[in-house]
Amino acid sequence: MEFACFDIGVWRETLSSYKIHLESLNKPQLPELDDFYRNQLPLLLHQRNPNPYITKPELSRLMQWKLTRGKWRPRLLDFISSLDETLVESASQMAFQSLPDVPKAVSELTVLKGVGPATASAVLAAYAPDIAPFMSDEAMVAALGSSKDYSLKQYILFTEKLQIKAKELSRDGDSFTPSDVERALWSSSVSNKLLTSSLQSDIKANPKRNSKRRRKE
Repeated sequence: MEFACFDIGVWRETLSSYKIHLESLNKPQLPELDDFYRNQLPLLLHQRNPNPYITKPELSRLMQWKLTRGKWRPRLLDFISSLDETLVESASQMAFQSLPDVPKAVSELTVLKGVGPATASAVLAAYAPDIAPFMSDEAMVAALGSSKDYSLKQYILFTEKLQIKAKELSRDGDSFTPSDVERALWSSSVSNKLLTSSLQSDIKANPKRNSKRRRKE
C-alpha cells in the first residue's frame, strides 16, 4: 500500500491486519507488550487527569515495546533504568500539558536521557493518538522516503503528513487518527517484507521450476 493511496477500504483492511502481522514476527513478548502500549497504558495515563504523567516502570515497558517492534537497542533500556522516577513523571506531565503543541511536548520529554524524538513520540501517541503518531521506521519510509533522520524537525514534518492523511481518510463515517495511519503503514511494510521473504524462499526451494518459468516468459 502506497502512502498516496486514497482508497479507505484498503487502509481499513491494512489496519485491521495489524495484529496478524505483529504476531507474524514470532516475537513471544510482542503481542503482550503491544496490548499494554495500545490498550492499557492510554487508560492509565488518562486516569491521572487533570495532571497526567507516565511512571518510570511504564516508560520502561513502553521502551521494551518500541525496541521489540522495531530495532533492538538494549542500551536505551539501561538509560531508562537509570532515570530518576520523579523526573520522568514531571517531564511527562509537562509534555502532556503542552499538547497540542507537539514540538514543545517532544522537547519536554527529550530532557530525559535515552529519550529521543522517536521515544517521545511513542509516549505522546499513547496519550494523544489523535495528535501525535509514533515515529516508526516503516511509517517514516512510507511518508517521507527515509527513516535515517530522527530529529525533532523530521518528526514534525512526519506528524503533519500523517495528520493530513488522517483527515483525508476520515470521511463517509470513517474515523482515522494519525496513529491509525502509522499502524496501517507499519502493517503494510511488514506484509511486503513477508511476501518478499516468501518469494525468495520459493525461488531457493524450487530453482528449476522458477528457471523454467523465466524461460517461458
